[in-house]
Amino acid sequence: MKEYDFDFEMDVRDYELDTQDVVNNSVYQNYLEHARHQFLKKIGINFNGLHANGVDAVVHKIELEYKRPLMGDDSFVVRSRIHQKGHVRFVFEQDIYRLPDRELMLTGVVTTVFMNDGRPIRPPEDVVQALDEFRQRV
Repeated sequence: MKEYDFDFEMDVRDYELDTQDVVNNSVYQNYLEHARHQFLKKIGINFNGLHANGVDAVVHKIELEYKRPLMGDDSFVVRSRIHQKGHVRFVFEQDIYRLPDRELMLTGVVTTVFMNDGRPIRPPEDVVQALDEFRQRV
């Protein structure tokens, strides 16, 4: 199994809070997605560039387990691990830890696939190469 680690720090914004003054449950998916896009950017893959070339990276399945809520003014880190599963899937194991105490707030597993014209395809070679190069650096 190929694994890649990436940490991305963020802050809770006031408009992400619900009436209980905690981060609304749906916002966590935005945090995870933003961290995935930042990971791709770091390894030299442009998410919008993939689309322009007819390849879409899409979410196939998401599993989230909420441990504790993030609140206003919290800072946190999204820790991501990625591995390829089969020929067309990439699985991101993503955890959110509050900073500075590093308390686990959420665990998530996001399965993604590459698509072309609505059909799953093998990942583009430049994506596989970028992931391999990243792994060699860490």
